[in-house]
Amino acid sequence: MDRQVHVLGFSGSLRKASFNTGLIRAASQLMPERMTLEEFDLSSIPLYNADNDGPHAPGSVLAFKSRIAAADALLIATPEYNYSIPGVLKNAIDWASRTPTDSPLREKPVGMMGAGGVMGTVRAQTHLRQILHFNGAFALLKPEVYVSRAREKFDDEGRLTDDDTMKQIRAFLDALYAWVLRLNPTRQAGPGKENSFTTS
Repeated sequence: MDRQVHVLGFSGSLRKASFNTGLIRAASQLMPERMTLEEFDLSSIPLYNADNDGPHAPGSVLAFKSRIAAADALLIATPEYNYSIPGVLKNAIDWASRTPTDSPLREKPVGMMGAGGVMGTVRAQTHLRQILHFNGAFALLKPEVYVSRAREKFDDEGRLTDDDTMKQIRAFLDALYAWVLRLNPTRQAGPGKENSFTTS
């Protein structure tokens, strides 16, 4: 019997009809039977404040970190804002990166997608890959999902309608499943690993 893999998915956009939230929803419908996807809404996570960090962090933050820890893999869909990822996504990752020795991002397999303009979030995904690499997460390298000219591939409600993109996502999810099985990551953070996030 194939191993079941549970994925936590979230979008870096808060827009109601977001193309990237649409990618996450499309992925939930295109998942192979051996995978499940749980969506998390980042809108409830406040701006990072080190004074509020630790065991008494806001409930939404603790819930986010708990769901990351419980998942076999993450699936992130990011827009591209000013050549990089949105602040809402960076903020969520900043929370999840704390503390350096027990971040749930450590050794977590991650798949990423993005929908945008002509370049389909290439630059944003490059930055996201760097951030994840520093935090010890294992980002899937291939295949890549860059959805260009997104306005032509989603309806007014943010639902994906493009067949070719759906085929891409199916192949991507198969690769993510294989990536999780290949890594078989431990859930415990390694001791003594540094993190350059500093209190301002």
